[in-house]
Amino acid sequence: MKLFRRLQRTVGAKRSVALAVLLACGMAFAAQRPAASLKSIAAAPPKISSQTAAASSPEFIKAADEVLAQMSKILSLPIKEPLKKTLRSKQEVRDYLIREDKEDKKDAERYADDKTLEAFGLIPKGFPLDSFMLDVLTDQVAGLYDPKAKEFYIANWIPVDEQRTVMSHELTHALEDQSFHIDSWIKAARPNDDAELARDAVSEGSAMAAMVDYEMLEQKVSVRDVPDVTLLIRAGALSEMDKDPNLAKAPLYIRDELLFPYLAGTGFTQEFLKAHTGWQDLHLIFQNPPVSTQQIIHPDMYLHGIKPEVVALPDWKALVPGDWKLLEENTMGEFGVEEILKQFLDENRAELLAPAWRGDRYAVFEDAKTKSTPLIFRLALDNPDDAAHFFGQYSEALEHKYKTRTELFRRPNFFQFESESGGVFLRCVAAQCLTVESATRETFDKINRTIGWEPAPAAVSAPAAPETITQQSAPVESGDAGAQ
Repeated sequence: MKLFRRLQRTVGAKRSVALAVLLACGMAFAAQRPAASLKSIAAAPPKISSQTAAASSPEFIKAADEVLAQMSKILSLPIKEPLKKTLRSKQEVRDYLIREDKEDKKDAERYADDKTLEAFGLIPKGFPLDSFMLDVLTDQVAGLYDPKAKEFYIANWIPVDEQRTVMSHELTHALEDQSFHIDSWIKAARPNDDAELARDAVSEGSAMAAMVDYEMLEQKVSVRDVPDVTLLIRAGALSEMDKDPNLAKAPLYIRDELLFPYLAGTGFTQEFLKAHTGWQDLHLIFQNPPVSTQQIIHPDMYLHGIKPEVVALPDWKALVPGDWKLLEENTMGEFGVEEILKQFLDENRAELLAPAWRGDRYAVFEDAKTKSTPLIFRLALDNPDDAAHFFGQYSEALEHKYKTRTELFRRPNFFQFESESGGVFLRCVAAQCLTVESATRETFDKINRTIGWEPAPAAVSAPAAPETITQQSAPVESGDAGAQ
């Protein structure tokens, strides 16, 4: 998905980030105590005022070396090379983020990301995503590992007694990078955004699970010995997010995708470790990575080798209007579909329907004349019954998405109407569904025909005022038939 990729791009090419909201709750689970307040953590006075002084602090270096040795033992991963270790102030963190953002910024890709999120209705139009994420990360980055520089640092506003916990998270990233080259391993999933997010979840989830193991060392238990660790962490994280001034006002999708790699990834890692002999088998994930967020959400599907269905979209040349410029074509995944449903329906219905996802492909365009963002979305569901259920639910979602609707036309498994940005169409055939938004019926029909489907029901317009009694008595199929 888009946002976690944007988060990672904001801190440079591909960095491994520890968020304070999750570290506090992860520590709370391990200690079985209430999570530390983010406000109290953020208000903790910095112990070191400059990066230079922090880097030369013998106490910090000694603590980092001790934690590195402990994490090497927990993870059964060797220390292959030395690491640079530093503490940074909040201003230094912000300056670093701004500098990396300028160096790595790709305007066209960012623009396409924003327009895609807007087209799906996941963020409001014109939402200042870049500046918002900078503010969030300035407050939330508790630690960071840079695989290019082979350096890890933690924010010096983290209380001293919690710095070792941050170290355990970031040094897990460092050890995994030394053995599995995390940066290139994650990027190998491209251009599939859903598969890349799944690999991000392995990286962040394994670091969270390892952090919990580190915190429970004295209790001589591990994540393999306890029930689902994400239950308490999730509840605590959501509560702490509501207390953070930036995250409290964030769109639902931003909050969820920030959490997904950490929470779902932790649950995935825990189930993997339980199904194997422990951390010594971690290398198996990197040899055979999950290919979708569905496998992260449902670890059994990964463990049994159940992979998504490949869904294709047609060649757009001569198929869509000449004024349409393709911004992006990619995969949403089960996580993304659930987020769309949550946005316009409710969480319970989204959680029940999204697991029927078997695969998808979407394309987002920009109309050069109107600046609208036409969206084409094709999904595969588990079976025709699930597709029929999806049709009913997604019809409702589209009605919530487009408040102004005219010329509604509804038939079994087909629905269309006109919105302010153009026609909106939804059709399901067998176990697949297709939506086309901000387009004409002619464009929809071309796409429908190209993917090999029979023609969709034709909307019949009511005739002009009758001129004869015969015309008055003739039956006419209303274009609004079945409209709700």
